[in-house]
Amino acid sequence: MTQIKLTRIAALLKDAEFEKSVTVKGWVRTRRDSKNGFSFIELNDGSCMKNLQVIVDGDIPAYAETIKSVTTGASVSIEGTVKESPGKGQRIEVHATTLQLIGKADPASFPLQKKGHSFEFLREIAHLRPRTNSFGAVARVRNCISRSIHNFFQSRGFLYVNTPIITTSDCEGAGEMFQVTTLDLARLAKVQTEIDWKQDFFGKPAALTVSGQLEAETYATSVGDCYTFGPTFRAENSNTTRHLAEFWMVEPEMPFYELTDNMDLAESFVKTIIGDVLDQCPEDMEFFNKRIDKTVLETLDNIRNNEFIRLPYTEAVELLQNSGHKFDYPVEWGHDLQSEHERFLTEEHFKQPVILFDYPRTIKPFYMRCNDDGKTVRAMDVLVPRIGEIIGGSQREERLDVLLQRIEECGMNPEDYWWYTELRKFGSVPHSGFGLGLERAVQLITGMANIRDVIPFPRTPGHAEF
Repeated sequence: MTQIKLTRIAALLKDAEFEKSVTVKGWVRTRRDSKNGFSFIELNDGSCMKNLQVIVDGDIPAYAETIKSVTTGASVSIEGTVKESPGKGQRIEVHATTLQLIGKADPASFPLQKKGHSFEFLREIAHLRPRTNSFGAVARVRNCISRSIHNFFQSRGFLYVNTPIITTSDCEGAGEMFQVTTLDLARLAKVQTEIDWKQDFFGKPAALTVSGQLEAETYATSVGDCYTFGPTFRAENSNTTRHLAEFWMVEPEMPFYELTDNMDLAESFVKTIIGDVLDQCPEDMEFFNKRIDKTVLETLDNIRNNEFIRLPYTEAVELLQNSGHKFDYPVEWGHDLQSEHERFLTEEHFKQPVILFDYPRTIKPFYMRCNDDGKTVRAMDVLVPRIGEIIGGSQREERLDVLLQRIEECGMNPEDYWWYTELRKFGSVPHSGFGLGLERAVQLITGMANIRDVIPFPRTPGHAEF
C-alpha cells in the first residue's frame, strides 16, 4: 500500500505551490456553513499558530453524512488542492476533494468550544490545553529553547551526560527531597520506631535528585566540558507562581574555568537562547507580545543587546539600602536577595541584566569555592528583567581540606560524599558550572506569569493528576 504523504500546515502556509494536491490532518477550530451548499473549516495541526482555511464543497463524497460531525475539536483528514485565497491575511486555502472524519468531539461536552478561558481553568484540563493558541505557542517555544540549549553546548564541544534521577546525596543540603523507597513505611511505623534503611532497595535512604551537578563534576574532571539536561525535583511546599515540584534543569560543568569564565559562558548562553527563539519563532513571539505581555519583545531585545553588568553582592546590598526605594523585604548583608530586589536592580537601577557575585558563604551550598576573606564564596547569580534570577552558579571548591571543612560547617556527613571529595585527591583542578531552570527561561521568553503554564504537566503541592 502506498502511504499518502502528510503535509504539515506550517510548511503549507509558508511555501505551498498553487494547484498542488495535498493531504492535511488536524483538529477543527471552527466550521461555518454557507447557504450556497459548502463549508469553511479552520484546521490546525499544532505546527504553527495560524489555521488553514479549507473549502469543502457540498458535492464531495459523503458531504451530507460527514459535515455535521465536523465540529470544534473533531479530528479530520482532508485531501485537496492548494488555491490562492481571496481572503485578507492569508495567502492560500485548500479546496477539499475528500473529507474524512477521524474522531468526533461532542459539542455538548468538549470544553474548548469558546475562546477566552482563564489559565486557571485550563490547568484543570491540562490534557486539552495544548490545543489553545497560548499553550500551543508555549510548547513550540519550549521546544525551540531546548533545541537551542543542546546546539549551544554541542557546537562548543561539550559532552552531554545523563546524570541519575535517583540519588543518595543532597546537592543543595536543604533536605527538600522526595523520598524513594520500596518499604511499606505505614506498616513499619506500627511495629518499629526507627526505619532500618539497610532493608530498603538501595540499602540506604534515596531520593529524587534536586540537581545533576555533583555527578556532572565527575565527568567534567575526566572528559572535559560537559552538561546535563533533565528533570529535577524539590519537595518544597510552595504554591507561588515561581515554584514547581518537578522542573527541568540544564547544568554545564567546565574544568579549568574561573568564575569570570563562568560568567562569560552564562551571558553568551542566555543571549544565544533568546536570539534563537526570536529568529525561529517570530509568529509565536508576536502572539505573546500582543496577547500576554506587551513588553516581552522589548525585554528580550534589552537582554540580547546589552552587556551584563557585573556587581559584587556586597555592593548590590549597599546600592539597594541607599536607593530610597521601599521594599517589602528588608535588605541586609548575609541574607538572600528577594525577587523584588533583583528586579529593582535590572528594571529600575541598571535597566539591563546584572550578574551578582561573591555571596556570603553562610547562604550558599558547601561546594562553592571560598574566597580569601573568609566571608564570601565565588558564587554568581544572573539576573534579568521581569524574572530576577535565571541562572545560579559558582566556581567549585577544588581544595580538599576546605571542602571537608565546608561540608561539616553545613551540618552534613563527609562520608556521604566520599566519592565527591575524592575528586579533590586525584588531579584536582579549578572548575566551574551553573544551572538554568528551563521553565524560568520559558517564562522570561514568553511573558507567561505563572510557571505552571510553561511546563506541560505541572507538579505542585496537591496536584499530580495529569
